[in-house]
Amino acid sequence: MSINATLIAQLIEFLIFVGFTMKFVVPPIMSALEERAKKIANGLAYADRAKLELNEAHKRVDAELSQSRTDNQVRLAEAEKQGAALIVEARKSAEAEKTRILAEAKAEADQEVQRARDALRDQVAALAVQGAEQILKKEIDPARHAALLTELKAQL
Repeated sequence: MSINATLIAQLIEFLIFVGFTMKFVVPPIMSALEERAKKIANGLAYADRAKLELNEAHKRVDAELSQSRTDNQVRLAEAEKQGAALIVEARKSAEAEKTRILAEAKAEADQEVQRARDALRDQVAALAVQGAEQILKKEIDPARHAALLTELKAQL
């Protein structure tokens, strides 16, 4: 055989090999490569979506934290107002209680003064009756005695 015939036979064999490879070997490899490329693309897409969702979640968390801080400040201000109102109310109540206690004490003192005056009148009347008895040196009947005491009390 000559070199040309060998070369042509090898070329035909090579073309058959290439055709066989293109028909039976390359399609499974290409499909595997395409499937792998799809998985990688899907993974990258999922990663991008996850990154966006994470950013959105961070924004929501920041917004909720800001809202919570604002709510807490409002609640704190309300609590301070209520505390101040309670203090004012307690002061008013204490002032009213103080006024009531002072009024009661004054009324009680006035009653004591009145009782002391009445007792003093009774004593003065009794002394006057004793003095009158000693001056007159005679007994006065109890009914008349009571009338005289009442009259002396009224005059004092």
